[in-house]
Amino acid sequence: MKKVNIKQIIRYIVMSTIAAVFLFPIYWMFVSAIKPTADIFAVPPVFWPQKPVWSHFAEVFQQLPFARWIFNTAFVAGVITIVALFTHSMSAYSLSRLRYRGRNFMFIVVISTLMVPFSAVMVPLFILVRSFGWVNTYWALIVPGIPNAFGIFLLRQFYLGIPRELEEAAIMDGASILNIFFRIILPISKPILAALAVFFFLANWNNFLWPLIVINSNSLKMIQVGIAGYGGQYQNPWGDIMAADFMAMLPTLIIFIFLQKYLVTSITMSGLKE
Repeated sequence: MKKVNIKQIIRYIVMSTIAAVFLFPIYWMFVSAIKPTADIFAVPPVFWPQKPVWSHFAEVFQQLPFARWIFNTAFVAGVITIVALFTHSMSAYSLSRLRYRGRNFMFIVVISTLMVPFSAVMVPLFILVRSFGWVNTYWALIVPGIPNAFGIFLLRQFYLGIPRELEEAAIMDGASILNIFFRIILPISKPILAALAVFFFLANWNNFLWPLIVINSNSLKMIQVGIAGYGGQYQNPWGDIMAADFMAMLPTLIIFIFLQKYLVTSITMSGLKE
C-alpha cells in the first residue's frame, strides 16, 4: 500500500477550504434567487429552500429589458476585446522587436499611464467624449475602453522571449514586417492573447462607473448599471435582484472555467525579460 502523504492531505484540505470560502457567495446568491422572499433574510438563515421559487428568473426578463442589457454588455466587451488585442499586439511588437530611436522612452510613457487613476482622467475624458457627441452612444462605451497599458506591457514581455532567429530567417526569405507579424508572431502568441482576451472581456463585462457616467438611455445600459438601478428607495425585489446578479455573473464564470489554463500559461511564458 502507498504511504499516506500527510502534507498533501493537509494541502488539499487547506485549498478546499479556501475554495469553499470563495465559492460560498456564488452559492448564496443562487440560493437567494430561488428562495421565497420571506426566506431571504430569515434568521437562522435558510441554506436551501424547501420549495424553490424559479419564477424570479422569469420576472427579471418580464420587468426589465434584461436581454437588451446582456446584448449591450456582450457587444461592448467583445468589440473592445477584439480591437484591443489587435492594436495592443501591434504596439507591443513595435516596442519589443523593432529597433528605432525613442522606443524605450515610448514604452516608459505607456507604462506610466498605469500609475494614473481613472478618477483623475474621468472628467477630462467625459468632456472629450461629449465634444465628439458620443454621450449616450456605443462609441462612448467602446473607444475609451480600448487603450490598456497592461495589455501592451504583458505582450511586450512575451515578445521579448521569442528568438530573433525566427525573424532573421523570415527576412532572408524576403518576408516583410507585416508578414512576420501575421504569420510568425501572432500564431506564437495564441496563449497570451487568449489570456488577455479573458482579462479584457471580464473587465469590460463588469465595468460600472464609466457606463454609469456616459449612458442615460435604458436601452443602452450595461448589465451592471441596469441591475444597480433595479428596485426602489423603500422596496427592493431581492429575489429578482439575486436572479439578475446570478445570470450576469454566469457568463464570466463559464469563460473563466474554460480559459483559465491560458491565464497560467501566459504568465509562465511571458516572464519579465528585458
